[in-house]
Amino acid sequence: MTASYILALDQGTTSSRAILFDRRGRMLQVAQKEFTQIYPRPGWVEHSPDEIFDTQAHVARDCLRQAGVQGHELAAVGITNQRETTVVWDRAGGAPVYNAIVWQDRRTAAVCDRLRAEGKAEIIRQKTGLVLDAYFSGTKIGWILDNVPGARARAEAGELLFGTVDSWLIWNFSKRGAHLTDPSNASRTLLFNIHTGQWDDELLDLLGVPRAMLPEVVPSSSLMTRVHPEFFGHPVPVAGAAGDQQAAAFGNACLHEGMVKNTYGTGCFLLLNTGARPRESRNNLLATVAWETPRGRSYALEGSVFAGGAVVQWLRDGLGFIRDSSEMEGLAASVPDNGGVYLVPAFTGLGAPHWDQYARGILVGLTRGTERGHIARAAIEAIALQTLDVMEAMRADAGLDLSLLRVDGGASRNNMLMQCQADLTGVGVERPVVTETTALGAACLAGLAVGFWQDEQEAASLWQLDRRFEPKMPEERRAELLHHWCRAVERSRRWIETEE
Repeated sequence: MTASYILALDQGTTSSRAILFDRRGRMLQVAQKEFTQIYPRPGWVEHSPDEIFDTQAHVARDCLRQAGVQGHELAAVGITNQRETTVVWDRAGGAPVYNAIVWQDRRTAAVCDRLRAEGKAEIIRQKTGLVLDAYFSGTKIGWILDNVPGARARAEAGELLFGTVDSWLIWNFSKRGAHLTDPSNASRTLLFNIHTGQWDDELLDLLGVPRAMLPEVVPSSSLMTRVHPEFFGHPVPVAGAAGDQQAAAFGNACLHEGMVKNTYGTGCFLLLNTGARPRESRNNLLATVAWETPRGRSYALEGSVFAGGAVVQWLRDGLGFIRDSSEMEGLAASVPDNGGVYLVPAFTGLGAPHWDQYARGILVGLTRGTERGHIARAAIEAIALQTLDVMEAMRADAGLDLSLLRVDGGASRNNMLMQCQADLTGVGVERPVVTETTALGAACLAGLAVGFWQDEQEAASLWQLDRRFEPKMPEERRAELLHHWCRAVERSRRWIETEE
């Protein structure tokens, strides 16, 4: 094979990135561009679909230009994306009929309440592995069809298409040539039966989504389509796609049952590989498709924390508390402990294992002696404590002694956070050399499909350890933190008494 590189397109919640990898899994070039966050009402979060694609196309070209790489030198493109974010667009013209409704958006919480009151939550859980929550795509599609004039009639007539962000990117990069998704993204819609691997007619009827809108589901590692030559001057294969958290697990080489990773991005997402069968959760975790390769379909247990790195972003952008995210570690280290301060960042509700869409963020334990350092430390601890809540539920569900946590994402570079995570969970935390494992996972899935890497074992060998953090906190201090954290979480719950 003459092609020497894989291009990973990493379309995230706050920015679009493109990362160029070589055969050794090294990041050769990165290009990134942030895009607009739209908040029309409290609890509502939207993106412009056109801006999502425009920024992604821009950084893809920019990455290749900066690296001096031509399109014909690319073996394949892999795509990974913010999941659950919902786009509906015109089949003929390609124009979105509404802004993308982001995974964080809570506008359909009342719809979920109604369906739950009608006794529908259990059938949804049995078929999809998901809890009934506004987090997922299905109710977002329904909202667009019911609130955009004429949208439902047009959808039923086959004129509108739905996709998560991977589908939107594939549609546009192929110049409307392919309407596809993979099982990892499909399994996040409330519409996909994870046992049969198919869109489910009963669920489609329940949520009022016409089948004609849906993309074809193809394996996560497969020759899906080709990027139109307009973009890179060559028809490069799109050969890998996976939701960002599943891609991160693949990139973190969590390829065997029992391996677990946490990604510290806008949110925090723990995935435990459960092998070839979905494992039912008794502790409000999600059973989800991890990926599908020629070897078959793999599953995972997942716990989602809605606000991880978003906590730091809020302190920086919302409050002006810091000027740059890099200030957080030093500020938190300026005090010996949190001074009794706890932050519960339930800005858009609480995810796993609480699933309280009416919770809201609180900052408690303030005294006249509270300093900026205490609040910074409380913010770092909040990320680790939320992760601990999920990990405890995961341990109970899996019946396993989870003794190792692999980590990735931007906030994993914060040494204080990683040490705090090891201390609170009581397990070793391993950070890889390449912390952009989401993009690496997409690259690996694409590379395997075109023979760039021979097999999954070779792809897993690309993972290299940067640093391991061992637990050091005395048990008495750990118990104290957990006790007060649980009290703080309880005070944040059910804060909204009626739907906003």
